[in-house]
Amino acid sequence: MARPRQHAPDALHLQVMHACDEWLAKQPVHGLSLRALARDVGCAPSTLLKLYGSFNNLLQHVNVETLARLQHTITSLAADDPEPWLRALAHAYWRFAEQDCYRWQLLFDYPLAQEGELDQRQSDLIEALFTQVETSLKQYQPALDDLEARRLGRTLWGSVHGLVQLGLNERLGYWQGQQLKVDELLDQLMSTVLAGLRHRGAKT
Repeated sequence: MARPRQHAPDALHLQVMHACDEWLAKQPVHGLSLRALARDVGCAPSTLLKLYGSFNNLLQHVNVETLARLQHTITSLAADDPEPWLRALAHAYWRFAEQDCYRWQLLFDYPLAQEGELDQRQSDLIEALFTQVETSLKQYQPALDDLEARRLGRTLWGSVHGLVQLGLNERLGYWQGQQLKVDELLDQLMSTVLAGLRHRGAKT
């Protein structure tokens, strides 16, 4: 009898992440299963359970990879001037979600890890993203203190995220028979926020 195929943990993990990537490039996660992934990578479902502990943990590894990709997208933006960087960030977030919508949806369809190494890795990546936004906001308006920058960073992200979510679901509405465009609404949002910050500087 032939011996079953053996998989080194790191190599198997890469295969699994690649299989998830191929799946999410074409369809949402809801039809994906541990059994289907095991078949794709050529191992038993129990092997994946031993490696990840649960299917949910496996998906959290996908989320870590998604956050890392998003961070790479953001860090690749030119950061010489805070205003164009913040505007570019909003549009980069929209493009990321639009071009990889199923992977992006997975990030929000499943709760983030609650403990352990996965939780720390996700938290570190998310905090790094917010820190970049907060730093840029304080560069644009030095009158902001740390707490104000933190609150505004999250308020801004929530606004951008909401427009992106509605845009993906085509729920932004119409004007004179034409569907409102995410890019234009993002521009208006950023102009409003940045004008408010400039006004604050003028008052101080």
